[in-house]
Amino acid sequence: MATSSYKKNVTSISLLVFCVVIISCVFLFSVIKTNMINDTIQHEADLADTIIKSTRYAMLQDDRITLGNIINNIGEREGVEHVRIFNKKGLIMFSSHSGEIHKLVDKNAAGCIVCHSGPVVATSMGRMEQARRFINERGVHVLAITAPIYNEPDCNNASCHFHSAGQKLLGTLDIGLSEEQLQKSLTAMKNTILVFCFILLVLIIGGIAVLLKVTGRSEPPVVKPDVSGFAGE
Repeated sequence: MATSSYKKNVTSISLLVFCVVIISCVFLFSVIKTNMINDTIQHEADLADTIIKSTRYAMLQDDRITLGNIINNIGEREGVEHVRIFNKKGLIMFSSHSGEIHKLVDKNAAGCIVCHSGPVVATSMGRMEQARRFINERGVHVLAITAPIYNEPDCNNASCHFHSAGQKLLGTLDIGLSEEQLQKSLTAMKNTILVFCFILLVLIIGGIAVLLKVTGRSEPPVVKPDVSGFAGE
């Protein structure tokens, strides 16, 4: 009877511990995954800002050759899937893929619909709104950032430009990076959490089993009252 009760207690507590540990590990991985993706988006957004600032002088000088070379050099970096600049009308002016140049982008595509979803085109977005994830035509998982290129005073005052001061948005920079390294990091993190979860379950359930076993043995035996003296009366 004691053995049956012991097994029942161990099973019940083990199931409870198993559920708690699994849920906790899933939640932990979800939080870590979200943070890693957000950090990657932040890094890519900073990279987009750096590219815009690096190409600004070439834009002001209307130096299309230098601007094209900068875009091509960035596009040759490992992990960069595409870099393109298109104007307000959606015409691709510069791209790391030469076949895209002078083609119109689809305004209903993932990277454009955020700004073009309403009757008025949005001219400002948050970092998370600028990001999108998709699988390109080569089957590569891509994390892309769409960064607006604003019309600043040094732009509308430049002799080579015809943009008025009232035109807030000049164009857009679109850069996409492969998620390969991110996915490798997430897989490694998931495997680490799984191993940690397994070890934790073994230690906790094993400890509970031993504790219940020791507790069950240390309980004082139940003494039955001696009623033999009353039987002879």
